[in-house]
Amino acid sequence: MTAESNDLAMIDASASTFVIWFTGISGAGKSTMALIVEERLREQGLLVHNLDGDALRLGLNRDLGFSDADRAENIRRVGELARLFNNVGMIVLVAAISPFRAGRDAARELAGPGRFVEVHVDTPLEVAEERDVKGLYKKARSGQLLNFTGIDSPYEAPSHPEVRVDSSFATPEDGADEVFRVLRTMGLISA
Repeated sequence: MTAESNDLAMIDASASTFVIWFTGISGAGKSTMALIVEERLREQGLLVHNLDGDALRLGLNRDLGFSDADRAENIRRVGELARLFNNVGMIVLVAAISPFRAGRDAARELAGPGRFVEVHVDTPLEVAEERDVKGLYKKARSGQLLNFTGIDSPYEAPSHPEVRVDSSFATPEDGADEVFRVLRTMGLISA
């Protein structure tokens, strides 16, 4: 296989792939919703990989802290990883706080036109704090955890996400239903 035909194979493999990027503050329900969407896509026989922000922080991105620069680098790496998975024919789901619009916009550009679905899993800060199963908000409020999104580090909500789910009212299943409605509308899936 020549380098040129290898490049064409990569283009063909990624032609039917896309990225679904779940963003929102900690405790909004991003990972839960992404798992439901992943399961439903697999049930349709599609190749899917779910990149969870917490898991990536424990492995690939364990060398990064939580400064603005480190957060930007974290999301840059996740966007590049999503692109690589797309290039081998996989649909990619990303569930990560991804607090800055610029990082999400860069990931959108890597995915390509019409192949990036931004899902803003929106919830009020007080609701996310009530759900604080990891105790992170409590630590952030007491000063034990610095640069925590929503407390002492900003979250830039998406301006025009393809999907916005208010997870203080909608169930994760309701959110997944809306994601699938948008995927069909965009022509990314048929069923």
